[in-house]
Amino acid sequence: MITGGCLCGATRYAIDAPARYTSYCHCEDCRKASGAPVVAWTFFPSGSLEWPSARPATVVFADRERTFCPKCGTPLSFFDPAIPGEFEVTTCSLDHPENFPPQDHNWSLDRLPWFETTDSLPRHATFTPQ
Repeated sequence: MITGGCLCGATRYAIDAPARYTSYCHCEDCRKASGAPVVAWTFFPSGSLEWPSARPATVVFADRERTFCPKCGTPLSFFDPAIPGEFEVTTCSLDHPENFPPQDHNWSLDRLPWFETTDSLPRHATFTPQ
């Protein structure tokens, strides 16, 4: 079981499946939703996410669903119907994010010019599913 949750601890989740992969996202939507220059997401198969504590709040924007803790605002998950069969959780909301290192960068076309990483991971101009 892979677990995670928000900053204040009110909203917890559990995932009963192995991670598919982890990716950095530089898209403008993720930046605005998180307030950060990049967000690491870990992908899991649909149907494997449970909310054993308080249910998260949900916002739908451009047909994509994002969840967050209604008490502290921590971004938790993302679902895009254009990517069937999977959902994503914010990697750093996992209890052990160190076990899920990113494998690539997506939406590097949207990368802020003042933010750069020095890794040698593959970079994709838009989203490239694994």
